[in-house]
Amino acid sequence: MAMSSMVSEIPVEGCVICRTQSICPVCLNRLEAKRVEYEDGVYLEKHCREHGFFRTILWRGRPDYGSWRREKLPNHPRHPFTQVERGCPYDCGLCAEHRQEPCCVLLEVTSRCDLGCPVCFASSGEKDATDVPLSTISLWYERMLKAGGPFNIQLSGGEPCVRDDLAQIIAMGKKAGFSYFQLNTNGLRIARERDYLASLKEAGLGVVYLQFDGTTDDIYRTIRGREILDAKKKVILNCRALELGVVLVPTVVPGVNDKDLGNIVRFALENYPVVRGIHFQPISYFGRFPDQPRNEDRITIPEILRNLQEQTEGLVKTEDFHPKGSENSYCSFHCTYILMPGGKLLAVKNQAGKTCGCREPEDSSKALLRTRSFVARNWIYPTPSAPCSCGESASMGEWDVILERSKTHLFSVSGMAFQDAWNLDLDLLQDCCINVAADDGKLIPFCAYNLTNTLGEGLYRL
Repeated sequence: MAMSSMVSEIPVEGCVICRTQSICPVCLNRLEAKRVEYEDGVYLEKHCREHGFFRTILWRGRPDYGSWRREKLPNHPRHPFTQVERGCPYDCGLCAEHRQEPCCVLLEVTSRCDLGCPVCFASSGEKDATDVPLSTISLWYERMLKAGGPFNIQLSGGEPCVRDDLAQIIAMGKKAGFSYFQLNTNGLRIARERDYLASLKEAGLGVVYLQFDGTTDDIYRTIRGREILDAKKKVILNCRALELGVVLVPTVVPGVNDKDLGNIVRFALENYPVVRGIHFQPISYFGRFPDQPRNEDRITIPEILRNLQEQTEGLVKTEDFHPKGSENSYCSFHCTYILMPGGKLLAVKNQAGKTCGCREPEDSSKALLRTRSFVARNWIYPTPSAPCSCGESASMGEWDVILERSKTHLFSVSGMAFQDAWNLDLDLLQDCCINVAADDGKLIPFCAYNLTNTLGEGLYRL
């Protein structure tokens, strides 16, 4: 029987924006696809001879889909590990046809977890969950250097903090030549054990990438299955005491926390400078999810931007944001702000993110270096020479104040829309700069690594 993400109100006729390729969400075979614009948004459409027609929302409303497009020159892997045989997405590793070197590599050091979230990229915490041996992690560091590293490293899982030897893993990486480490965590252990967190910092941890879905416990009951807001707040207190930077990472779920985005921004600013920014992630349907997603189960980039403007009463504005330069423009959004006296946010205008018909394609190799450098420099806790002075009296029009605070009071708001089997566009996948280290040391684009079909079967995740 044909399966579809169709909504009944969509008009029959739409405008084909471009043709691309995708996969069938059932059999994972590659399919011809097209992006089609209707009155209510832009959709990805594809048809599998065996499993039917699929239409999945990509973009709803303003900013206009076409205005978000940005051309960039490819930055192919310098040392690809796999040969092109079947083509994308089956030869990842990276292959020579991939169009972007890595910016950040995730090391999933365990499949164990101390939560059982209804939604999980990795389906973590299953019965046979295990830790990755130190010998494999050492191989990962070696392979990343051969691939053109050092890259930024994110320690992930599962929940990486269930490991007692996580500080040793960071120290191994530092010794191998990697300088920036972020910890992707639910925060439960580091909320309880400040000494454990201190050992991670001493080993070389730069920032805590904290799962933070909202400002009320009913949100956590729905998304995470437990009331854990107090634990999140304790993490921030512990990081403040240890002078470790925190980035809040909300998974945005329609009807659950999409009306809380403004409160998350306000919470972050109330906890500045320990909170360095927010990185929103619209929910994607791979890993652990109960049912085939409907289009109303999705939230798109422009909807998040409009919600941010409305819910912050213009503190952040839709026009502040632009696509980043290190991945496909339709994957992400970003703005760097200067936190001004009185709590106002002044957007740093990045001309690299602007688009116009006469603009030259962006050099993605330079954009990649900017992204790596920005994260490593601005997501860490500010140095003692740059104390927070949020209460000093100054006018936004005083350029000396703006210039001074641009060095000491940066705050970022960004997001990334990961793809799943229903909305996977191979044009976007080939521009991916976020990779996961596989057991054999190959580097797999994040969305390809986590890709699962309707039965939970994947291409790369074992």
